[in-house]
Amino acid sequence: MGKGWAKGLTAATDPRVARMAESHRGKQYVRRTPVELCRWPVARLTTLPLEWSDDMAYLVGLTATDGCLITGRRAINFKSGDRQLVETYLRLLGRTNRVKSQPTKQGGVAYFTQFHDSALYGWFGSTGLTPRKSLTIGGLSVPDQFLIPLVRGLLDGDGSVINKVYRADTGRRSDYYWEYLITSFKSASRPHLEWLQTRLLRVTAQMGNLAEMKTKIPRPNRHPFFELRYGKRSSLVLLPLIYSADAPCLERKRAIWLNYAERHAINVC
Repeated sequence: MGKGWAKGLTAATDPRVARMAESHRGKQYVRRTPVELCRWPVARLTTLPLEWSDDMAYLVGLTATDGCLITGRRAINFKSGDRQLVETYLRLLGRTNRVKSQPTKQGGVAYFTQFHDSALYGWFGSTGLTPRKSLTIGGLSVPDQFLIPLVRGLLDGDGSVINKVYRADTGRRSDYYWEYLITSFKSASRPHLEWLQTRLLRVTAQMGNLAEMKTKIPRPNRHPFFELRYGKRSSLVLLPLIYSADAPCLERKRAIWLNYAERHAINVC
């Protein structure tokens, strides 16, 4: 049976179809391009084993902050203002999906990737991640041995490494400066930060300060936002663990710590 204008016609009912059929009869066709060189679309699969590991723990932390489990579609979306972080996310999973971009309301650019993976979606769910998690996320079922890589994901996602130098507010000495180093985790879910505070205390013996963040201009119907903050003394314990050599991370944030360590002759190897 033909297609297009020949749809429904046969060699027995239409002379044009009969002529074309006769011209092809007895011919042997050879493929121009070998099958192995054909660039047909293929399924992009996750190759990282669905079990706790340093890389998987880091990905869980990233997904808990900048990721999204899409309800009903068993799809995963990951978005960041840093293209390098999205590329790292895909590389660790072993996937080759595209990194796309879209403008933000503030005039910047956000990078994202989205893919379907029922098995990974289900495994993420078993760790404590859920759809629409921003306000409801609590503790994550990560073993202690993989807590630090997960914390690195949380820090690279919604956290901050802050290092600034200020001149002291005093008229006695013009050369008196003070410097601070802060490790900060932010979330709209207080139970999540309470869980993180407890786990980090148990594993690193460092106690952070948890408080609600205040805005200069109150906005109606705005959900409260919370911050778990560690000062210089605790940061000097946490950051060498979090940003260990060769660990996958957001290079921009690791660079803040490495710059501080270099200026203060801290061995980070």
